[in-house]
Amino acid sequence: MTVEAGEDFGPWLARQLKLVDMTQTELAQTVKVTRAAVSAWITGRATPRPETIDRIAQALNTDLATVHTRTTDTQAGLPVGWYHRPGHVDGGRELGNAAAFAFDADVSVLARETCQNSLDERLTTHGQPVRVRYTLHELTGETLARFREAIHWDDLYPHYEASRAQDNKVGRVIDAGLRDMYEHDRLVLLRVDDYNAAGLTGDDYGDGRFAAVVRRQLDSHKSVSTAGGSYGLGKATLWATSRLGLVLINSTLSEPHEGRTERRVIGRLDLPWRQVNGEPCAGPAWLGRPDPDRPGAKVVRSWWADEEAVESLHLTRESGEPGTSFLIVGAHDVASLADDSSAAEGDEAEDDDSIQRMHRRLVHALGTNFWAAMVGGGDRLPLLEASVRTLRNGAVVIEEKRVDPMVTQPSRTRALKAFLDGTTVEHLTESGQVAATTVPLNLPARGGKRVSMGEHRAVLLVTNAEDADDKPNRVVAMRGNRMTVRDTAVPGLPLSVNPFQAVLLTGEAAGMQAPFAAEAEQFLRAAEPPEHNKWGQTEELTLTYSPSAFRRISGLTRETNSAIKALVARPKKGSKQGGGRLARTLTVGATKKRRRLSAATMPVLEELDAQILEGGAWQVIGEIKVPAGGRDWRLVPVAKFDVRSGPRPGIAWAELVGVDNCQVVDGALRFSASGTATFRGVTDPTTHAVRTSLSGLVVELRTGEGESAS
Repeated sequence: MTVEAGEDFGPWLARQLKLVDMTQTELAQTVKVTRAAVSAWITGRATPRPETIDRIAQALNTDLATVHTRTTDTQAGLPVGWYHRPGHVDGGRELGNAAAFAFDADVSVLARETCQNSLDERLTTHGQPVRVRYTLHELTGETLARFREAIHWDDLYPHYEASRAQDNKVGRVIDAGLRDMYEHDRLVLLRVDDYNAAGLTGDDYGDGRFAAVVRRQLDSHKSVSTAGGSYGLGKATLWATSRLGLVLINSTLSEPHEGRTERRVIGRLDLPWRQVNGEPCAGPAWLGRPDPDRPGAKVVRSWWADEEAVESLHLTRESGEPGTSFLIVGAHDVASLADDSSAAEGDEAEDDDSIQRMHRRLVHALGTNFWAAMVGGGDRLPLLEASVRTLRNGAVVIEEKRVDPMVTQPSRTRALKAFLDGTTVEHLTESGQVAATTVPLNLPARGGKRVSMGEHRAVLLVTNAEDADDKPNRVVAMRGNRMTVRDTAVPGLPLSVNPFQAVLLTGEAAGMQAPFAAEAEQFLRAAEPPEHNKWGQTEELTLTYSPSAFRRISGLTRETNSAIKALVARPKKGSKQGGGRLARTLTVGATKKRRRLSAATMPVLEELDAQILEGGAWQVIGEIKVPAGGRDWRLVPVAKFDVRSGPRPGIAWAELVGVDNCQVVDGALRFSASGTATFRGVTDPTTHAVRTSLSGLVVELRTGEGESAS
């Protein structure tokens, strides 16, 4: 167990005198010393004798240990409580925090924004990753009652009652939160802890991280070029995720403030304008200790809490490592079950705010958006470690588990690790390889200048897709903090392409040796909206760069797609390579029709491509031209071996899926609309009557009545 170093005596004593509203002269008279002696203590020119410290403790109405250790403030004088901002003197009203409406109250959005902020605040001195832990904690019964007491619930309740009565969105959200807590006797807390981060440094009111997060809106306060955030909106997701608009904060600082670093605590409440006991309140409120430097000591500031206080507020941190803990009180998730890509079997029986479901969605969001930041290689450690755990009244419901990028994004992780390890190749010749090339980003002129800044070379990585990948044939793009900014399909691919995944590393993610890496970071950051989920035309881009700057991004996209197609194109093989047999036998079969069908109204299998997979299975990709009224067609692809005489042996499908404009229903293709549709099938090797390498393949399209269309 480590003993926390106490604050210097002088600054600590000066603050205590303010808290108890006592002057230096009054302290001198009480402890029977001169006014000059007290001044010398406060300025650090002298320290009191042991017998004098005893009298100082009595004067401050505290115990000797508090004065000796000086790891917390004395509890005498001004107690911790809520300060509600008074209504505006001009009668203006804000019926909610506009910044919170920029995002949905979605735990996936919360994970993206908070993890991005932690990455931006990572301490880089030792190159260690920032560790982010998400804890879902459901409180019920006596545990809930004790927590409400710790946050002074009785003082807050009249403000909630006044807010829930308002006929607006915020009022309805608060009403739902109160009903859930009282009717079901439960409250969900969602805590976000980061370690090896800067913490909320700086003064309570001045320019610094603390004031930017706790006191202000639209203050990004980002100091690194690779920062993901730039609008100052991301922190609002913390309050948007709370049905009660309440977030409690405990920060361990990387730089001392008032001589202290540990357990800097404050709470912020975001409510609409309201009137309570005849007094108008503007909206926000803060939980803290009244500031003796403010008129009437009505405004509260952060306070240095003791261990018992942070424990009662469920804000105890696991170590003294710098970083911040945000506790969202009344956490909820607005995403519908139908939109939940992480849903598992049995989810239909779960409530939208089930802690188990929120747990899964957090894991999925972290693995989707930050997998690249969790990858290390060569001499570079990962930028991020992230984990999720779930509790109920302190007992474990789901064990803490670290998000593993090799599980969530196996192919892309392999690609990025190969780049960091320096094991990429120029061309893909076998499974598991990672091909790398560069693509140009021509940077536009900045600040009214006419000369372009130069050409940045982004790094493109391509590898084959794993079965565990959600969607193949896509390219994800990112900047220096390695958060996924863009995830798009590669258009215009030939059907013969093997499934792949591509990663585009831009700016400082491409490596500091990449030309104009810092300039590319600035340019692409300016091209991102508040969600940081794409690159395109933004107001900041227009104001900072030339009017046609956004076209450079379109050029980057074209160059990227062209480079991908060149890397994944399958070279045509001559007969000497054994491809002749395959090419000649890939035909579209047709059986005898029982009734005449018009060629103008029949679907036509226009293109067919196949390859032999490891294990001996055929993979077939077919493109069908669907005439008008295509929704009425029901076609069944049938695979058979091509033989010279006699009946063709049939082959069962191990997999049959609709790729574009069609879906498989009961083993048949049903089309969404007329035009072109694509399907993919993989045969079952256990049903092959002939060795795959020695045979040809025929695919027939049969109608639902047993007829064939070709």
